[in-house]
Amino acid sequence: MKSFSISIDIDAPTERVWAIMSDIERWHEWTPSVRSIRKLDAGDLRIGTRAIVRQPKLPPAFWRITAVQPGREFTWVSKGPGMLVTARHGVAPTATGSRATLSIHYEGLLSPLLVWVTKNVNEAYHVLEAQGLKQRSESRRET
Repeated sequence: MKSFSISIDIDAPTERVWAIMSDIERWHEWTPSVRSIRKLDAGDLRIGTRAIVRQPKLPPAFWRITAVQPGREFTWVSKGPGMLVTARHGVAPTATGSRATLSIHYEGLLSPLLVWVTKNVNEAYHVLEAQGLKQRSESRRET
């Protein structure tokens, strides 16, 4: 397995879910899988936006946005020797609210080793992030 993905239904409009999902510097407020995210560029997420992500059990990682569909989805990548990691965070409308989908994909010569080492962490973090996004989006708390 070189990919991890999770989808979760959220009883909130896509605009609210997107506002929370795209405010990456506040992720640490709603998921314990993130210690901090520091954007290196001002403004809304756009192609080229860079960030340093710090997570428990993982070294700090440099990520760069490669695609954005405002209100819907963003994709960012992290590169290292012998690997490329691509993560997507998206939200789509459903009959009762929204469905968020979070995924991460590993490529490159060293990706099988990285996947093997981080499999349990990836699976656990995807669940924490999906549940945290759902809880935050469904709460009355301001974004």
